[in-house]
Amino acid sequence: MLRYYLFFVCLSLFYAATAQYAIKGRITADSGGIPRASVQLLNSNLAASTDENGDFALEGVPSGRHLLRVSALGYAAENRTVTVNGDVIVDIQLASVENRLDEAIVTAHKMEHDPHDIPASLSVVGAKEVEQQYIWNIMDVAAVVPNLNIANPGDNRNVASIRGITTTSYNPAVATYVDGVNQFGLDTYIPYLQDVERIEVLRGPQGTLYGRNAMAGVINIVTKQPTNNVSGLAEVNLGNYGQQRYLLGIRMPVLKDKLFFGASGMFNGLDGFYTNDFDGSHYDKQHTVFGNYYLKYLPNTQWAMTLNVKHVSNRNNGAFSLIMGLDDAFEHPFRLNQNAKTTMVDESRNVSLAINHFGQALNVSAQTAFQSNYRYYRDPIDGDFSPLDAVSIINDYGKDWNNVRVFTQEVKVSSSPSKHALMSWTAGAFLFHQDAPTKQGTYFGADAGMMGEGTPTHATSVLTNSAINRGAAVFGQIGFRFESGVELQAGLRYDYEHAQLDARGEFQPDGGELVVVQPDTAASANFNAFTPSVSIKYAFDEAHHLYGSYARGFRAGGISQLSSDPGEASLRSFAPEYSNNVEIGTKNLLWDRRLELNLAVFYSRVNDAQVPTLVLPDAVTVTQNTGRMESMGGELEATARVVRHLSLWGNVAFTRARYLDLNTAGNGGNVQLKGNRPVFTPDWTAFLGAQYVVPVDRTKRQQLQLGAYAKFFGQQYFTVENTLGQGAYSLLNVNIGYSLMGYELICWGQNLANKRYIDYAYDFGFAAVHMGRPATYGLTLRKRFGL
Repeated sequence: MLRYYLFFVCLSLFYAATAQYAIKGRITADSGGIPRASVQLLNSNLAASTDENGDFALEGVPSGRHLLRVSALGYAAENRTVTVNGDVIVDIQLASVENRLDEAIVTAHKMEHDPHDIPASLSVVGAKEVEQQYIWNIMDVAAVVPNLNIANPGDNRNVASIRGITTTSYNPAVATYVDGVNQFGLDTYIPYLQDVERIEVLRGPQGTLYGRNAMAGVINIVTKQPTNNVSGLAEVNLGNYGQQRYLLGIRMPVLKDKLFFGASGMFNGLDGFYTNDFDGSHYDKQHTVFGNYYLKYLPNTQWAMTLNVKHVSNRNNGAFSLIMGLDDAFEHPFRLNQNAKTTMVDESRNVSLAINHFGQALNVSAQTAFQSNYRYYRDPIDGDFSPLDAVSIINDYGKDWNNVRVFTQEVKVSSSPSKHALMSWTAGAFLFHQDAPTKQGTYFGADAGMMGEGTPTHATSVLTNSAINRGAAVFGQIGFRFESGVELQAGLRYDYEHAQLDARGEFQPDGGELVVVQPDTAASANFNAFTPSVSIKYAFDEAHHLYGSYARGFRAGGISQLSSDPGEASLRSFAPEYSNNVEIGTKNLLWDRRLELNLAVFYSRVNDAQVPTLVLPDAVTVTQNTGRMESMGGELEATARVVRHLSLWGNVAFTRARYLDLNTAGNGGNVQLKGNRPVFTPDWTAFLGAQYVVPVDRTKRQQLQLGAYAKFFGQQYFTVENTLGQGAYSLLNVNIGYSLMGYELICWGQNLANKRYIDYAYDFGFAAVHMGRPATYGLTLRKRFGL
């Protein structure tokens, strides 16, 4: 990182000198000045807290047009545009949080903006909503955001779908970022949430700024960072099914205005929902430990350096909790019968260093990240998911295998938002290197003959794959703002990738010598993609905006082994998948920002669709470009605080997604599935939530709270043949709480109607079903300090 630091220093020598001024003022409410309010100049290091009278001062502000953000406990956060041509005095009166919606901040375009000003479909789930709705995992955001569906097969590798464009392989269709770091694939993916500041979800292709695997959209998660104020949280959650979840976090200055430290930790334990009838045990007992640590250094008002370390240790005694047969899954839910039991050991690490320079003319940033995931099973996995001794999957071959490592680097230069100009721009470069060595053995036991004629028994076939992917990209985006209220924005990105796969097949009869039946076989492929975007926005006034956009996205290509037979040496590359999206939308603020109403309609076209086929019995996935698809629909999203103390959220979204052409391999040759629907795509989703607060004693921060949240999912399918599906269903979540002097006691319930529904399913010639979570309930004791 030293070379980047020196580069920034040299570049800053060429920055034009600009006069610096001060922004001073007072933050007030009806009762007078607000002490300890936070005042931040966005896209800079400048921040301050108000004194006992509500006064503040920000020194060293360059001339130009800035966005000032003000927040205080008990008041609605507000964003205020301030034009600086000299010293400025700003007085801001905040409204009670009971009477007005918070104004949000997002980094969706890799700079801090008010989401209302961004010409794209964008939803923000804030820290309060994350806590109130008990969003503990990214999958819990499904339906809270319009047209977002997330499924989980049981091993916490979430499969996300937005607007009918879905993840069907290890290359996601929805890119997930946590604190600016791309969760590169399903292996290195961290789905757990703790100490969250906000969750941003962009719908539609985001290829220009985010590149590969953002063809359906982006989920951007931002956790809370340390500041000059000491703050923290301690939380205990206890519930049925042995649920235990403990949280502890602290954020504090080490040296005021210079060095800051933050840390949070989570332990989550669960006895499991499933019973294994083979021996009467809990099948999916599991626990997870998650740590998140920050060290932030501000040498001066222009430089910021942040080191972030995350680690996850997950143990799951039944990652593949699958019930054989659709009827059995609903008649005898959460009961399965497997003779092979094992524990999944899942270790993930994520380390990143971000360096930012806020200049007079330019902002420069660099982020270096390293991710790793070591996942294996201590004993063989039951590959036939039955009491038969037929097929078992082995993958514990030591740390040299099934240990994925990813390095990423992004450097970005942008025009400083402090420049009072009608044009803004961003340019940057991105590179990555992924090393994914995998080794998997398949053991055929005494009952293997029952799985098909000619199956050898008491033998193990071993497939070894060494996959290396690397790539680079350059991107740029430019925007123009006119006095008439029109804004234009255009961007272009070029990605280049190289994929290489070395495969080897071996076979070992029971008690015999290991025989090489497929010599070392290698294949490589190169891919490149251009992803343009363009948008236009017209602001009738500050509250009412109309926009239209076009964007192209792509999902990276790769290499597939064409057979599960280790004697087959054939490897074949598959091309990137492309999507084109056209969208028209409107964003509106009504009733003195007590109601926010957004509406969007879209049309998407997918070419060279990547369709995976599961090859049995070795569970090898073969991916090929075999289809074209279109998706169209609409989304209505509303947030309201029209009655004192009552917060309302709601959305409804429709998606009509169909394959225009889909050839898949079937018995007797290829099968044409034109007109079928893509997997994991409900034809509609909806959400309705309400949180009512009853104040008891303001001086003691004493209050009651009542919350109810309902999610609705339309019909969806789990196979491209559309033979295995799930009808429409709804989930009801409720919480009742009491708070006093920073302490909270909450009684909560999830899926209180105990709705039986499918979360994930495979087609093995018969349905293998993973059920969604049953009714769960429990108590939360929470203590906040330093606020």
